[in-house]
Amino acid sequence: MKNTSLISELIGKNHGRYAAAKASLWEYCKLINPKFYKESRDYLKQLCTALQALAEGRIIKTEGGFCIYGRHMELPDNADVCKKIILNMPPRHGKSYTLTLFAQWLFGVDTDSKIITVSYNETLAGRFSGNVRDGIEATRIDKGITVFGDIFPGTKIKQGDSARQLWSLEGKYFSYLGTGFGGTITGIGCNVGIIDDPIKNAEEANNEAVLEKQWSWYTDTFLSRIEEGGIQIINMTRWSTKDICGRLLGCEGASDWFVMSFPACLDEKNGIMLCDELLSFESYMDKKSKTSREIFLANYMQQPVDVEGRLYESFKTYTDLPEHFTEICAYCDTADTGSDYLCMIAFGIYNKEAYVLDVLYTQLPMEVTEKAAARLLEENNVNLARIEANSGGRGFARNVRALLKTNRCVVKSFTNTKNKQSRILTQSSWVSNHIYYPENWKDRFPEYWKAMVTYQRRGKNKHDDAADATTGAAETVQLIWRS
Repeated sequence: MKNTSLISELIGKNHGRYAAAKASLWEYCKLINPKFYKESRDYLKQLCTALQALAEGRIIKTEGGFCIYGRHMELPDNADVCKKIILNMPPRHGKSYTLTLFAQWLFGVDTDSKIITVSYNETLAGRFSGNVRDGIEATRIDKGITVFGDIFPGTKIKQGDSARQLWSLEGKYFSYLGTGFGGTITGIGCNVGIIDDPIKNAEEANNEAVLEKQWSWYTDTFLSRIEEGGIQIINMTRWSTKDICGRLLGCEGASDWFVMSFPACLDEKNGIMLCDELLSFESYMDKKSKTSREIFLANYMQQPVDVEGRLYESFKTYTDLPEHFTEICAYCDTADTGSDYLCMIAFGIYNKEAYVLDVLYTQLPMEVTEKAAARLLEENNVNLARIEANSGGRGFARNVRALLKTNRCVVKSFTNTKNKQSRILTQSSWVSNHIYYPENWKDRFPEYWKAMVTYQRRGKNKHDDAADATTGAAETVQLIWRS
């Protein structure tokens, strides 16, 4: 009885603080863990403010980006409400922890919430789920510590619902699922979908097959579980331009995503850190000196590994073509397998430089590409077409030759016996310095452009067809002006 009276007295004294925590995620976080959520850590306050605004539909798309409206502000008519947020923060700065508290707070505010969280694997999924569930079930053992039940006494886990990663609140059929990336979530929908650090390390970030598999699962499985009007949160280190964040920010719907990116160091010249208490400038510089540049930039500065590890650092472009070319050539690398690309590049040669005129980059079958290749040669007045004879290239060259309606173009097939990767690496500097692309080549040849700007010096490139054909074009120019 004495203990009950003491708890009642404490609740009475803290009534204002509890009311504030119900109304504000930031106040809730401060009450649950005041040592970590300090007013001096402004980036955490910004994070909490954005997450709550996302849940309450107060992030509005504007012409210049996004605007977070206050809780008591009237939204404009026909407001375009943002439902998607990307979070990029350095390690040990509280991003995943804040999301677990966000999930707890959502259940306290609205017991009808249905949340699915996705982590790298089942182990981490269990840990994330456990943190959410344990926080809701926490029992007060110290009068100086606030627990979830003090603030939201009416929200409880359903009795007998013992599964650690799939459970419900009292009176609900389903409330929460935590799963590993690629896991089964069939038959369950949510109004809050959270993806938390799906990539384990740099090795995976350089493996296109892994990234492709994750993207397929995101588009084919995860998105189908988000109910109409639901929100998405993707929290991850920016490992790669081909990771989920990179793909989302590189597609047509990029403007739908509100991005919060926090580098560990705000000003290296003056030693200004995001949070000195969590990572001092001295520790930051020590890590920088001992960690590979690519990994360091990804982990601490949110710069993708493949941006730093790209083979081609830059490309030259042109707005106007030379008046006359000494030669107009084409180089073609036919598809080795059904999943490979055929890549044919037409280019003019002037003053020992190559000017790209047209590109055919496709996975369509040979019966289609043969006609397309012949048309490319005719339309660009190509004099010499070199086609690799490997993997059916000889037959492809013969058929293209037969389809041509002009005798101006000489079509030659040849067998390339040199190591492909060695050729690509050796010629990479020449490609960057002596091949000129149309100024709008990103729009004219989008798939080819993407393949070239993301091609990695190290790691597993899913396709090397664009780089191989471009290398062949470089070799062709050199062969001609040396002869």
